[in-house]
Amino acid sequence: MATEPVVKAEASKVTVAVATVVIFGTIAIFLYPAMYPLLAHWFSPETYGIYIGSTMHEVAQVVAAGHAINPDAENAAVIAKMLRVMMLAPFLILLAARVKQLSPASGGEKSKITIPWFAILFIVVAIFNSFHFLPQSVVNMLVTLDTILLAMAMAALGLTTHVSALKKAGAKPLLMALLLFVWLIVGGGAINLAIHALMA
Repeated sequence: MATEPVVKAEASKVTVAVATVVIFGTIAIFLYPAMYPLLAHWFSPETYGIYIGSTMHEVAQVVAAGHAINPDAENAAVIAKMLRVMMLAPFLILLAARVKQLSPASGGEKSKITIPWFAILFIVVAIFNSFHFLPQSVVNMLVTLDTILLAMAMAALGLTTHVSALKKAGAKPLLMALLLFVWLIVGGGAINLAIHALMA
């Protein structure tokens, strides 16, 4: 969803992408905790939490999977996921610049870069919140408001998309999402183990 205004994606395609995240993210909520006893020889709760946070898509899914193991895994998972979220803003800015290069304007005019202002505001708010200027009660209220607004945005996205658009997308998006899901589990696990071994 974050890349939608940058690449000017169609609402139906965004809906398909969100649907695959929900489907495989829900599977991951149950799969990751089930895998932990089998991988406990190689992963501590903290390192497994990092594995969860670095490979699962959505924050709530990360919290649920980490919580199902233990508090140490949950805390590590949330920190890893938040680091990924923080990297989203600079990535979107770089993506906007790349889209500008690949999409020259017609008629000899200079193409305009689409500035992801929400990404820049994200950085500003993150820095502001790091100084703890606002009372925790206000922060909690804003977080609740954020959840409500995100739910409204996703509901609006669903209202603008017909089921026929999902059928039209076919099996390819689902297959691609499945391949990405497998890669994140296998490849992400291998990368996490390799980094942990190097830092040990």
